[in-house]
Amino acid sequence: MPETLSDIGEFGLIERIDALLKREGKRTPEVTIGIGDDCAAFQPRAGHEILVTCDVMVEGRHYLAKFISPLDLGRRAMTLNISDIGAMGGIPRYALVSLGLRRDMWVEDVEAIYLGFVEALNPFHAVIIGGNITRSDGANFIDITLIGEIKSGTSVRRSTARPGDAILATGYPGEAAAGLQILLAGGSAHGWEDHPLVRAYNRPSHRAVEGAAVARSGLATAMIDISDGLLGDLGHICDASGVGARLVHENLPISPALREWAAQLKKDPLDFVLGDSDDYELIITCPPEHIKDIRSVISALGPVPVSAIGEITSPLKGAGNIQVTSTNGISRSLSRSGWNHFAR
Repeated sequence: MPETLSDIGEFGLIERIDALLKREGKRTPEVTIGIGDDCAAFQPRAGHEILVTCDVMVEGRHYLAKFISPLDLGRRAMTLNISDIGAMGGIPRYALVSLGLRRDMWVEDVEAIYLGFVEALNPFHAVIIGGNITRSDGANFIDITLIGEIKSGTSVRRSTARPGDAILATGYPGEAAAGLQILLAGGSAHGWEDHPLVRAYNRPSHRAVEGAAVARSGLATAMIDISDGLLGDLGHICDASGVGARLVHENLPISPALREWAAQLKKDPLDFVLGDSDDYELIITCPPEHIKDIRSVISALGPVPVSAIGEITSPLKGAGNIQVTSTNGISRSLSRSGWNHFAR
């Protein structure tokens, strides 16, 4: 019979995790003290800045356990942190993981979550160097602090977009939102695991490698990952940069899978593209003459589509105003969306 956390206790679980990380994870010489002491320690590399991000996933709020495997949950939790590092042009290096777990959780499920962490980190030779485990009497949660690095002076921020810049988006924003709707409508993940929209939700791809390449190129003026939805995160760029934005209706990317699913629901696929969605794609702004070069930088790494979806404008109606224009020249202001934990 599988063991629960109450069977092996906190320190038994820590021993299991330590053994798993030594077996499945990478080694890095910059870590001078790893798991097992009061603190971890690493030696920063000369000529690099340290990037730090943290994110928490709470069961019932950020994920529903019946729709996602423990392995995919671990991978997804680490991916969204990697995406933040990549959105500034950095590379992940070290992770601190804190878990709040119910005592009746299966030990093998916790180990699968850690395997998901490791699968996401190993391509970067990044490592878990510590964390914390506590008992939860309510919802399980995963809290990750991820430390990355970037060559000094090369980070790309959300606050440096300029009027006249083109707006680019990688991939197909909105797919993850549609995938969640499929799961909610079906009531279970059974039979839907390999649907492309469900994969986009449960097994999202970050663009950290592409973001780092764009940062090294020096061609972008601003960059952000799409974790709150295309409009929500473009709005963050506009607010931070003191600018507005104009999107071109016909240029917004819609994948064949999303178009097909929206047609079945008799919905406009752009409702998904522009709505709340945690896709972990990139929004990039750049001078128009750099569009081709940025596409070349990204395409050299793999088949990731890059769409030119609009332009940064002067804040005619206040910073953060976003409009959409169709080919007939009609423009309308868009209501800002994006995930908000404390919205009514």
